[in-house]
Amino acid sequence: MRAARLITMVLLLQSRPSMTAAELARELEVSERTVARDAQALSEAGVPVYAERGRSGGYRLVGGYRTRLTGLARGEAEALFLSGVPGALREMGLEDAASAARLKVSAALLPSLRDASRTAAQRFHLDAPNWFREPVTPPLLPAVAEAVWDDRRVRARYRRGEEEADRELEPYGLVLKAGVWYLCARALPEAPGGDGGDGGDGGDGRDGYRVYRIDRFTAVEAGEGRFRRDEEFDLPAFWADQAERFARSILRDRAVVRLSPRGVRSLSHAVDPVAARDALETARAPDAEGWVTVTLPVESEEVAHDQLRALGPEAEVLSPATLRARFTEDARRMTGLYGG
Repeated sequence: MRAARLITMVLLLQSRPSMTAAELARELEVSERTVARDAQALSEAGVPVYAERGRSGGYRLVGGYRTRLTGLARGEAEALFLSGVPGALREMGLEDAASAARLKVSAALLPSLRDASRTAAQRFHLDAPNWFREPVTPPLLPAVAEAVWDDRRVRARYRRGEEEADRELEPYGLVLKAGVWYLCARALPEAPGGDGGDGGDGGDGRDGYRVYRIDRFTAVEAGEGRFRRDEEFDLPAFWADQAERFARSILRDRAVVRLSPRGVRSLSHAVDPVAARDALETARAPDAEGWVTVTLPVESEEVAHDQLRALGPEAEVLSPATLRARFTEDARRMTGLYGG
């Protein structure tokens, strides 16, 4: 266990100019005291790990030291080939580069591991689009992807409704969500504000970062200069935050619902997971029949009606009265069909 951690520590330091104790502790999932002990052990073993003190200090390898401890185990080699998603790479215009990289990695592997790409492909396949939807690749996706990889500012025209507006953006990252491509970018101050697309919150994200649907770009032109990327920007964390903010932004109404134990288990399959989680946090103690009452955030009465119908007799709407009346009418019609 410790030997694997020491190797990981060397590889981390080999890949970066220096790392603080806190950064190493976070990557290795240990305490900073353990990092200090591991660095001392590596130094005693002949690995030139140098510790710099002070606020800007950290750990680094001296003299361009390189380790040869880079052999891959079978599980690591198979995981490496899983990291390429063929469909997404093809849509971004990176299929040839990815294929060449896989060939080079395969050639560098031990003979006993050269079937890793085949065994991985036989065991995992990612089909990103939703069911019953024909995936459409945005024609400007390759141009946007190239700007993302090269850290180049872009001038773009973005469509919102019937209107189009110019944007000047620093493109940070791409997200493929349920078959739809999004760009996470920082809008420059002089550019008109973005709307966040369907995946954003309709306003500014952190430090001006916003989300744009790539199929709404009508023109994209990359500039000559590169922008300096904010190394603190965390794409997965930003996307998760924006997705939750968007979900909450459309949940403007409330419904009081009584749920059976089965209804509680099924709620997250019928409504947005954010709404289900918030509702279950409001659950009161079960009644004599084991049912609980929750306050459910909903987008609208119409949407709530469509969603809660999936729970059938496992849910009873208590309020608003107009929503309860919809289910009363549903029950009357169902009785007419099956009650005889």
